[in-house]
Amino acid sequence: MVEIKGISKFYQRGNQTVPVLENINLTIADGEFIALMGPSGSGKSTLLNLIAGIDTPSSGHLYVDGIDIATLAEKDLARWRADHVGFIFQFYNLMPVLTAHENVELPLSLTDLTRKERKEHAALVLTIVGLKDRMDHYPSQLSGGQQQRVAIARALVTDPTLIVADEPTGDLDRESAKDILKLLQQLNQDLGKTIVMVTHDQTAADCAHLVKHLDKGVLNQ
Repeated sequence: MVEIKGISKFYQRGNQTVPVLENINLTIADGEFIALMGPSGSGKSTLLNLIAGIDTPSSGHLYVDGIDIATLAEKDLARWRADHVGFIFQFYNLMPVLTAHENVELPLSLTDLTRKERKEHAALVLTIVGLKDRMDHYPSQLSGGQQQRVAIARALVTDPTLIVADEPTGDLDRESAKDILKLLQQLNQDLGKTIVMVTHDQTAADCAHLVKHLDKGVLNQ
């Protein structure tokens, strides 16, 4: 699924080069659930963004399903993200003026599906995440855990190859976090989704099949 070969990332601040990741090598199998851990500033979110095609490496190769996304032009990379990646963020990133159903349907506006098909797809994934009776509610009418379920449904609606989750339980209470982690496990086990999750929480990491630690931009094997 994901094969990372010698990836490094640095930023330029004036004449200064700031290293973020150094010579990362990692293979993630199809259907894997992997957690990336490390202290703040370790580079884990940067690595997640590279895997998701949000950012590009300074050097190295990053293959997803055999495509070296590090070599794609920005337009092609944007198309690839839309087709292959579902995003789950810590703070949900829902549109407050849209209902749960409309938020989930939003990514499908980039597809060739008819309006009826888009509505059916959104309703299906909201049912999968247990929000069949909350489809017409606005984010302000939902709990934090329910909003994150909407965000997960939005990530699922395009049937992505890969789901990337950046601290998906970081803004939730313990019980809501437990429910979200159980849902992610179900998506992995029942639907075979490959999930890459960044987390500070050992309890969340324990739900993954594989845990990798980053420290100062270096992946500890």
